[in-house]
Amino acid sequence: MTLRVGLLGLGYFAQFHREAWGRTPGATLVATADADPTKRAHHGDLAALLGEGLDILDIATPPPTHAAAIRAGLAAKPRAIICQKPFCTSLEEAIAVTAEAEAAGVPLIIHENFRFQPWFRTMKSALEAGRIGRPLNLTFRLRTGDGQGPDAYAARQPYFRTMPRLLIHETGVHYLDVFRFLLGDPEGVYADLRRLNPAIRGEDAGHVLLDYASGARALLDANRLLDFDTDNPRRTFGEAWLEGEDGTLRLLGDGAVTARAHGSHKVETLLKARDWPGFAGDCVHALQSKVVSDIQDDAPFENRARDYLSVLSLVERTYASAGSGTRLPTGSPDFPLKSSVFHNR
Repeated sequence: MTLRVGLLGLGYFAQFHREAWGRTPGATLVATADADPTKRAHHGDLAALLGEGLDILDIATPPPTHAAAIRAGLAAKPRAIICQKPFCTSLEEAIAVTAEAEAAGVPLIIHENFRFQPWFRTMKSALEAGRIGRPLNLTFRLRTGDGQGPDAYAARQPYFRTMPRLLIHETGVHYLDVFRFLLGDPEGVYADLRRLNPAIRGEDAGHVLLDYASGARALLDANRLLDFDTDNPRRTFGEAWLEGEDGTLRLLGDGAVTARAHGSHKVETLLKARDWPGFAGDCVHALQSKVVSDIQDDAPFENRARDYLSVLSLVERTYASAGSGTRLPTGSPDFPLKSSVFHNR
């Protein structure tokens, strides 16, 4: 059975959704909708899109539209709804919408695609196979290199310039989810966030340290002003090291993943560098394909909204830690701590 897909929104990132649906086995993009007539969508509103008899509603619009779009979608009873991140406008709104989706019996999946990047899937497989033994340290160095000067972000995503929360809310959230994907849920978080470019409103650099009951630590070392050794910074956005008692996995700027045993100089390539279609290792296509296969096989979905609430809660605690200058327990997503404070330097 081929699943019928409708795409709401044809903005900048929706281009990757649209292209990927065109080559996703078991699904066909039957219609699109966007309120902007210049986008040349099939429909100008969601009501008309839902009239297409969809199996999957894919929401790729800004966060202020998410709650209303999801609620309208629930009434149409598709087999699944996919919603882009950031999910809704607040943790409270996301909690409410998640409960409504569960009550309606419609799976709600968050389009958090970085964990679907092939390098992180390769690391996960190697970790589960015991290649590095007990993991002790995970580091990702985010170096987008696009945040310098008075015109930073103006060419591609100008709204970045006025966001009160930038680094963690927009970009770092991906890696908080990746860290959970690789190591599980942390027990605590400590964050130091800063704005280095005075031309923007939000934070653009910082360190976020997660600690785990196992003794492992995960560090996001992020700076949007700095770059790294790569021909395409938007392929991996940086470099990673996953270190264990028995060895080290490393993500390089070309997308390759290597493994080295503890005490050895021999490096083995687990994932070769290659030209991937789509966005960042074709992770959009990988996520969409997983949703389709899970529907067809009646298998558990990855990135369910209920699970993603923990990511949103972790974002809130990251900002609260930066504001207080202290380590905070991660706690329950039902009781968020809030702070938009960071250090301007």
